[in-house]
Amino acid sequence: MLDATLRDRARSLLTASRRSDVPPFMVMDVMAAAARIEASGGHVIHMEVGQPAAPAPRAAIAAAHAALESERIDYTSALGIPSLRARIARHYRETYRCAVDAERIVVTTGSSGAFILAFLAMFEPGDRVAVTVPGYPPYRHILNALGCEPVLIETSSETRHALTGEALLAAHRERPLQGVLVASPANPTGTMMSREALASLMTAAEAAGIRFISDEIYHGLDYAFPAVTAAELSPQALVINSFSKYFCMTGWRIGWMVVPEPLVRPIERLQQNLSISVPTLSQIAAEAAFEGREEMEAIKRGYLENRRILIEGLPQAGLTDFLPADGAFYLYADVSKFTSDSFAFAGEMLEKAHVAATPGIDFDPVHGRAFIRFSYARSAGEMHEAVERITRWLR
Repeated sequence: MLDATLRDRARSLLTASRRSDVPPFMVMDVMAAAARIEASGGHVIHMEVGQPAAPAPRAAIAAAHAALESERIDYTSALGIPSLRARIARHYRETYRCAVDAERIVVTTGSSGAFILAFLAMFEPGDRVAVTVPGYPPYRHILNALGCEPVLIETSSETRHALTGEALLAAHRERPLQGVLVASPANPTGTMMSREALASLMTAAEAAGIRFISDEIYHGLDYAFPAVTAAELSPQALVINSFSKYFCMTGWRIGWMVVPEPLVRPIERLQQNLSISVPTLSQIAAEAAFEGREEMEAIKRGYLENRRILIEGLPQAGLTDFLPADGAFYLYADVSKFTSDSFAFAGEMLEKAHVAATPGIDFDPVHGRAFIRFSYARSAGEMHEAVERITRWLR
């Protein structure tokens, strides 16, 4: 009897916490299913993951090699290597003509680390934070894991799937919000906010006392018009960016934040305790990556061609309705004429056409069963082949 009791107690110690009970990020499950097909000899065209197929800039790789050969890879300041922070501040002057003090730059472990630091520094457990749907799933999942309440606000074609000040304040009147997070260019839609739309939303948020976070990790990948940074519109906004997308450095896990001055020291304390510092080698490579802009612009032109291939080709398969693909490298396609279950649709497309894409339900628990997200971050040849495979399968 005693042994049985001890076993029961031991099992109870292994019970996962409620805060860990977050949904999976479905794109990772799709990747795993695609890997099983490839392990059996199949050739999958990967359009599920938001990951550039191109490598990091040559200058970044060379800097990393040189550091490994000549330097100790030690801890850095919790806020990041000073020269990297200064280079990021220079990037804002050069790209946006926006003066950002390097002391407000915080280097992070990718944008994912930035979200955790930002949410911990800005919100208390129970705080309500608005996010749009469709939108990046980990926004909701991280907020939930930290004890905050994500408040989903639907967007529509009337506003080009951008959040408006009116919609934000309507949600605020129902129950007060403590924060809002927006992305432009957005994932999964690829839509962008104009300067006027972003400024109007930020003005409404600040007037209502709602803290503002701007996810700008797809900046640089803009096609319809130049992206606008929230950093040039208000010093109270917290901006998150990353080297993952434009600079093709996903696995290096390196990003940054532009932080309102009062939050710099709180975020520094959090970073000291949560990770000590961001990987040094990645910081060295990231600083050098800014010298690879010519390479990155060539890759961006490839994305633009891939976008054209899909927009012109997918209608041949019957996929005629997309959200505006202003930026990033995604096409969010309406598949409602074929299915009411985008998860099953994506699974069948993977099994029968060997094209991996992400079901919209991952991004939008409200209407996502009618959508599929295609990433066009790979080669033009793969985009042509994907169109042919999907066309054969659906016809």
